[in-house]
Amino acid sequence: MPDRDDLPLTGIRVVEFTHMVMGPTIGLILADLGADVTRIEPAGGDRTRALRGSGAGYFAMYNRNKRSICLDLKSAPGVQLARRLVSCADVLVENFRPGALQRLGLGYEELAPDNPRLIYCSAKGFLSGPYESRVALDEVAQMMGGLAYMTGPTGRPLRAGASVIDVTGGMFGVIGILALLERRHRSGVGGRVNCSLFETTAFLVGQHMAQLAVTGKPAAPMPERVSAWAIYDVFDTVDAQQIFVAVVSDAQWRSFCSTFKLVEFELDPDLQTNNDRIAQRDRILPAIRALFASRARDELLAQLEGIGVPAAKIARPEDLFADEQLNANEGLVEVTLPGGGAARLPALPVEIDGRRCGLRLDLRQAGEDSRAVLGKVGVNEEELAALQRDGVVA
Repeated sequence: MPDRDDLPLTGIRVVEFTHMVMGPTIGLILADLGADVTRIEPAGGDRTRALRGSGAGYFAMYNRNKRSICLDLKSAPGVQLARRLVSCADVLVENFRPGALQRLGLGYEELAPDNPRLIYCSAKGFLSGPYESRVALDEVAQMMGGLAYMTGPTGRPLRAGASVIDVTGGMFGVIGILALLERRHRSGVGGRVNCSLFETTAFLVGQHMAQLAVTGKPAAPMPERVSAWAIYDVFDTVDAQQIFVAVVSDAQWRSFCSTFKLVEFELDPDLQTNNDRIAQRDRILPAIRALFASRARDELLAQLEGIGVPAAKIARPEDLFADEQLNANEGLVEVTLPGGGAARLPALPVEIDGRRCGLRLDLRQAGEDSRAVLGKVGVNEEELAALQRDGVVA
């Protein structure tokens, strides 16, 4: 997609001091929405670039549409250059250890006097309170916040299969930034936004806390839950596939019974309401499992879609590359990987005026934009050469 000047955050300048997932997610969302985002990386580049195993996709997924500059923030000249960049920025995003930027003189209190319009977003493990100085990771927060307990069976806490807390926590950071941008329109003054992993996890499991408040009984882990609907489960099909089916209303139940000729269930007066059916799940589910086990997956999906009953095949992440929906309307964005290959990765899941935000800047090499970015704050070629010679800029 070519450059667009109609994206909602066009003209907003962001300086990003981040690594791993949570902080880069904030920058990614802002960048996809049109902001001019510059990542400050250490000499040699962010170590996230070289992660392997389950972290091998972090950099590729969360760093498109950003410029890259490498600065030595352990040197006074490097810090001064960072301050010059921030002095004309609208937003700063950081997710390093608590107090790390403050010790470098890059905290909000140090920067706001020179740029009172600055919005300073810190993405941390915890918000203000007894835990605020602790270091945390996505998985730590999932364990502390009850999500891992809810995901796995009793005695086997299990983290979710993606960095859901990092990403969702970053989304809350973006919400706070956008709220302060709106306030700044009225006041002319920026402010601080803190977002966190632990409190994000607590928010996500809030429905289970509320369940205890409403019912008086603690929520059971998801593998052992009592469903809110009689048919809300994964079923095997005759072709050795699986589907998830959810019959979540009385109207859907009637259509479901009619389509699959479940006359006994359709006419039973004791199965006409959802709560009646929950009480008889042990009677209903064996019959449905036997029925689905005699049909092919795609045949079942077509029938269920035809009557408006929610259903899905069980996909793997690699299946999404060929997904019909994602391949329509720029749902996958092609980026160039550091090794020179290409990858088509999910676009921001919003449409702006009927269009996806897409790619404006491909993944950058570490420090690829140092000359252009520093030139905008008055660093000339002679000064840049000296900075590079001293190892301040890479």
